[in-house]
Order: sequence, then C-alpha cells, then structure tokens
Amino acid sequence: MDLGVAATGLLTGLMVGVTGMGGGALTMPLLTLVFGVPPLAAVSSDLVAAAVMKPLGAAVHLRRRTVQPKLVGWLCLGSLPCAAAGSLLAGSLGSGAESVLKEIVGGAVLLAAITLFARMLLSRRPSTSDGTRVRPVPTVLLGAVAGLVVGTTSVGSGSIIIVVLLLLNRGLSSARLVGTDLVQAVPLVLVSAIGHLFAGDVHIGLVGSLLAGSIPGVLVGSLISARVPDRPVRVLLGGMLVTTGLMMVGTDVLPGVSAGLLVVLLGAVIPPLRNAMSSRRETAASDHREVVG
Repeated sequence: MDLGVAATGLLTGLMVGVTGMGGGALTMPLLTLVFGVPPLAAVSSDLVAAAVMKPLGAAVHLRRRTVQPKLVGWLCLGSLPCAAAGSLLAGSLGSGAESVLKEIVGGAVLLAAITLFARMLLSRRPSTSDGTRVRPVPTVLLGAVAGLVVGTTSVGSGSIIIVVLLLLNRGLSSARLVGTDLVQAVPLVLVSAIGHLFAGDVHIGLVGSLLAGSIPGVLVGSLISARVPDRPVRVLLGGMLVTTGLMMVGTDVLPGVSAGLLVVLLGAVIPPLRNAMSSRRETAASDHREVVG
C-alpha cells in the first residue's frame, strides 16, 4: 500500500464527507501532479475507488431522509448514458492524447472552483424547504453534461452538480442538496467506473491505497459534518481546486499556489464584508423608519 496515496484518499474522503464535494476534483490532479500517475490511470482508478466510497455517504443521507427522490431520478436519466459514453471516450483517447485529457481535467477543476464559490455567495440564508419543485428538462440536461464530464475526467459528480442544483432550485436546503447529490452520484460513478474497467486503465493497487484512506475519511467526515463550520472548509477547498486546476492546464507551481492563496483570502474576506454591509443597510433603514415615524 502506498501511504502517500492513502493520505490523498483520506483527505478527499474527509472533504466529501464534510462538504459533499471535492472527490474527483482533488484526487485525480493530486495523483497526477504529486505521484506521477498517468492521467488515464488516475481517472480510471479514482472512479473505481469512488464507486465504493460514494455509497457510504449516500447511505447516511438516506437514513436521515435528506434526499429528493424526484431530482435523483431526473438527474440519472440524463447522466447515466452520458457517463457510459464519456468512459468510452476517455478509453479511446489512448496514451498519445493524455496531455489533452490532463488539460480537460484542469478546465473541469477550475469550473468546479468557480461553481463552488458561486454556491457560497448564493447561499445567503439557510433554507428549510424540501425542494419539491422540480424542473425536469434543465435537470436532465444538467445530468447529461455532468455525466459526460464525470465519465471522461472523474470530476464533477459533486463539485459541479451540487452547485447547479442550487441554481435550479434555490429553495433546496443544504442537507437535501448534499444528500440528493451523493445519492445520484452512486449510479453515475458506478456506470463510469464499469466503463473504465473495460476501456480505461485501472490500477488495482492504486484503488486499494485510495480506499484505505477514503473509506475512514468519508465516514469521519460524515460524522463530524454537522459540527464543522461550512464556509471555512469550502474556502480552503476552493483554493486547492484553483491551484490544482491551474497546474493541470500548464501553469507553473508558484503562480498556481499564489492564485490558490489569493482565492482563499478573497473567500475569507468577501462574505464577512458583504454581511457587514447588509447589516449596516438594515440598521440605516431601521433608523430612517424611526425618524419618519
């Protein structure tokens, strides 16, 4: 067992357990950049490991009934066939096109970072809605795009879908958002993993090392998720995604790390400033009403 790869699995498992995202978007770039695993092997092995890890988090939310079944059904209708197609596409690229795959993954990781911060900025107030209003056509299209991305790159089953779900259904509570995403990700990742078992480059030893860390990581993350402040974790995750994404598309290490740190700084500063400005406006409006009254 590779302890470094197991540590990577532990980190990503914790992220998935706490935030519902960050699995493929972190694992695949780290395997490629830090451990020198070829991109296709990293994608294939990560998907097979995720097919074992994702159901653990999904089971917790099913027990808590924090899942919207209608959304899961419509998402899977679009995502499953496209995930199978994406897996075959990744396998047909061959070793000569691995640099292209690396750049595609880098772009997907950067998109995941953008959508992560979009969700953080959109979530101004907690919601208790059960999210019963479902928009079938946009949801199926989302599932189709996400399935193609996940099947090809192993990125997006959490990082992208969970954010677009918020855009489609702003009334969906955070618990149902994460639960719905994890449950729909189970068949999506499973289909992608089967495709990569046939057409990809799965390394069983690599899968075992990832699972040795990710299984306890996702269990611990799920148990402590209610006690860990959500915003700091997402800010740090966003910085890591920006750094790895930029490095995957060819940026040097120093600019990539600097950009990630800048994103963490902005993510830590902007929301408190926005809240302070909102409080100041509310106070001014209250004072104005008292004067008029």
